Amino acid sequence: MNLLGVLPLAVVMIAGPQIIAAIFLASSRDPKRSSLAFLTGAGLAMLVALTAWYVVFHLVRVAGSGHDRHDGTRRAIDWVVLLVLLALMVRVFVRRKRTQPPKWMGRLQQAKPRYAFGLGFLLFIAMPSDQANMLAVAASLAGHDKPWWHLLPFLFLTLLLLALPLLALLAFGQRAAAALPKIRNWANDHSWVVSEAVILIFIAIVGSQMV
Repeated sequence: MNLLGVLPLAVVMIAGPQIIAAIFLASSRDPKRSSLAFLTGAGLAMLVALTAWYVVFHLVRVAGSGHDRHDGTRRAIDWVVLLVLLALMVRVFVRRKRTQPPKWMGRLQQAKPRYAFGLGFLLFIAMPSDQANMLAVAASLAGHDKPWWHLLPFLFLTLLLLALPLLALLAFGQRAAAALPKIRNWANDHSWVVSEAVILIFIAIVGSQMV
């Protein structure tokens, strides 16, 4: 598994409450400070979780040293990744009809930076789907002996995608502010389809390397 292979999963990371929250914050009373605090919290949560999962699977990989055991350990890690991705697909499909944003999102219009930071951290550290996603990415890279820093482009791409509402607001001003609610509604209704497609692509990549 190479670095480019895991990057598409950044789309899955932000599909759902994560991008919806980012859109709400971009149209809040203090969009710049609140959005930056949200991104900081999300980035910190991802850095902690990705590093933890990478260390776990790197230790598993090291424990399976020796040529035959090395290949067996790598294949076992690939199977773990496949099972996690399949479970993630099922979860995304089961939750596809939950199109109404949680009630707490209404608070985001008045959110202060401290609240936005905590929300960003919790959304990425406590969401089972994001943990499964980060497990799959870290396991794929650690299982194929890629260095830790290969996690960083995935982290930065996820944050870039999460920052798109703020970047649109900064670039286009009121036109973006008027369009954000429509984008939010579309993402709320269709993000699960995008997530399923990306997960399927990643499953195909992992499966092709196991043949």
